Amino acid sequence: MAFRELGRISQEVDRAFEDEVRFLAAMVRQASDNPPGDCAPHAELAARELEARGFAVERHAVSETRAAASGMRSAVNLVVRERFGPGPVVALSAHGDAVPPGEGWTENPYGGAVRAGALYGRGAAVSKSDFATYGFALLALKRAGIALAGTIELHFTYDEESGGAIGPELLLAEGIVRPDAAIYAGFSHAIATAHKGCLHLEIELRGRSAHAAEPWRGRDALEAANAALAALYAHRKTLGGRVSAVPGIGSPSLVIGTIGGGINTNVVPDRIAFRLDRRLLPEEDAGAVERDLSALVRAAGAAEGIEIAVRRLMLAHPLVPVPGTERLAEILRARAEAAIGAPVPVIGLPLYTDARHYAAAGIPVVIYGAGPRTLAEAGGHGADEHVRLDDLRLATRVVAETLADLLDPEAPFRLSSPGAKMRTA
Repeated sequence: MAFRELGRISQEVDRAFEDEVRFLAAMVRQASDNPPGDCAPHAELAARELEARGFAVERHAVSETRAAASGMRSAVNLVVRERFGPGPVVALSAHGDAVPPGEGWTENPYGGAVRAGALYGRGAAVSKSDFATYGFALLALKRAGIALAGTIELHFTYDEESGGAIGPELLLAEGIVRPDAAIYAGFSHAIATAHKGCLHLEIELRGRSAHAAEPWRGRDALEAANAALAALYAHRKTLGGRVSAVPGIGSPSLVIGTIGGGINTNVVPDRIAFRLDRRLLPEEDAGAVERDLSALVRAAGAAEGIEIAVRRLMLAHPLVPVPGTERLAEILRARAEAAIGAPVPVIGLPLYTDARHYAAAGIPVVIYGAGPRTLAEAGGHGADEHVRLDDLRLATRVVAETLADLLDPEAPFRLSSPGAKMRTA
C-alpha cells in the first residue's frame, strides 16, 4: 500500500477518534455481564450505533433454547459486510459479553469515564474496546476512499465467557460467515497465534447422611472428597515440569474453583460437588487429560458406600495455527512495528479465546487489538478495568493499515496452503 494512501487512513483514524471514544463509552455503559448472559440489549445498542455510522448490520438472533444450553438468557450475533470488490474476505471478530464487575472498583464499572488518558469500565479492555477498534478501522478505510480488493466483515458476538458455541462457532457452522482470514480481539501490542485450551469438570461424590452423634451409620462424602482434592493438589505440583514449546504459553494449570454440599452442621454430608479448571497446552491431548483426571479422582476418593461421578462441563480446545497464519501474522507485525517503533513479538497466550473456532474451521486467525505493551498490564477481568486511549488509537490505525495490505489490489492476501482457493465476494 502506497505511503500516500496510508497517510489518508491515518488521517481518517485521527479525524474520527473522538467519536470512537464516544462509541466505546456507550458500549461500556450498557451492561452485558455473562453470567447472567442477558446480552440481546447490548447487541441492539451496538447495532444501532454501527448503523448510525453508516454500516448495514445483520442481526442473527440465537434461540432461547440454544442460549439456555450455553447458560445464557439471550444473545444476538451481529455481522457487518463491507464489500470493496472481488477478493479475499477478512473478518474482524470481538465479543461484547463481559464477566461481572466483582469488588474493588474505584470507578463506576458501567460509567465509561475517561481519567488520565484511559477509559474505565467492565469490558473496556476485554473486548468492547475492539468493537471500537475494528468498527472504526473499517470506517477509516471507507472514508479514505482507497482502492481495495475484497470484503471486510465485522463479527460481534456475545458468548465468549460461556465458550463461544453460540457465537463464532454457530456463525461458522451455519454458513452465515466463512472468511478467508480473521483477526480476533486482543489484549496487548503482541500478536498471538496460539493459546491454551481449557477443560472444566464437575466432580460429584455421593454417600449417605447420618446424625453427627452416630457418624458411623453414614458414608461421609466430604471425607472422600478431601482425599480426591488432596490427590488433585498433589498432581498440580507436577504440572510445572511441562512447558509448551510455544513462547508465552508456559505450563498447564489446575484450579479447584467451586465446592459445595452437606446438609447441616450436625449431619454427615451425603453429597459434595466441586468444579475444576484444567488449562491445556497445544501439545496435549484433551481426551487423555480428561481420562487421567477422572481416574485420579476415582482412585483417590474410592471408599465403601461412596459413588463418584465426573461430568464434563466445557472443553475449549487449544488454538493451533493453520496454514496461512504465519503470513497473516507477519503482515500485521510489519504494520504494528512501524506504528509502535519497536519490535512486536508473535506469541502464544495462557488463556483461551473464541479465535480457536476460526482455526478449527481451517481459517488463519491471529489475535490482536487494543491493549498495553504486555498482557500482564492489560488487567482484563479485574477491578478498574480500562484501556488507554493512545493504545486504542494505535490499534485502530494498525488494524486499518493491515486490512489495506490484505486487500491491496496489487497483492491481495492469499492462503499459503497448497491448492487453497480464494473466494470472491
